[in-house]
Amino acid sequence: MKGNRNDTKINDIWTSRWNDRYSIEEFAYGEAPNNYLKEELSKLPVGKILFPAEGEGRNAVFAATLGWKVTAFDISQEGKNKAIKLAEKNNVTLDYKVGELDTLDIENEAFDAIALIYAHFPAEIKSLYHKTFDKYLKVNGTIIFEAFSKKHIAYVTANEKVGGPKDIDSLFSIDEIKSDFPNFEFVELEEQEIELSEGLYHNGIGSVIRFIGRKRL
Repeated sequence: MKGNRNDTKINDIWTSRWNDRYSIEEFAYGEAPNNYLKEELSKLPVGKILFPAEGEGRNAVFAATLGWKVTAFDISQEGKNKAIKLAEKNNVTLDYKVGELDTLDIENEAFDAIALIYAHFPAEIKSLYHKTFDKYLKVNGTIIFEAFSKKHIAYVTANEKVGGPKDIDSLFSIDEIKSDFPNFEFVELEEQEIELSEGLYHNGIGSVIRFIGRKRL
């Protein structure tokens, strides 16, 4: 998202949006981990894990309580502040970075897993970010992914409390996931209707894509 004034303006809007959301005392999406992450992470041997767009840290802190060595990042300083407080409350530590992906010092082939939980990046960079994550993952490493599908537009229109982007280009399709992660074995790739109950913003029935991928090479 760098390179011209328009890119900078878009980034400023996104950063301001998330700083505003995370600046309140209450946790926007709650303190408990996402159910899908909780279920799938328990199936993996403990190692090093990366949480992109991690916000207030609920999922990263959960992984750390299981013994994972956790790195997380977000564009929101307010998100990091909340995440560190949550980590201290749970007696764990996080390596939490703030900034855009291309400004962060993340080591290649360093992680056993990457968790993308409602990591809805701006439409113009989401595929680029997905393809970049490939190089951070070790061979046989695992992607855990849950995010809103393009069908979710109808759900959020009917019930804003379920949350999620309202522009279809920021949502995902199964074909996009296949295109963005060509170097992965698809252990699971499904579009599902689920009921969410996560904090202030994810409440109600929504349409999501759930994806478990294993890096081949």
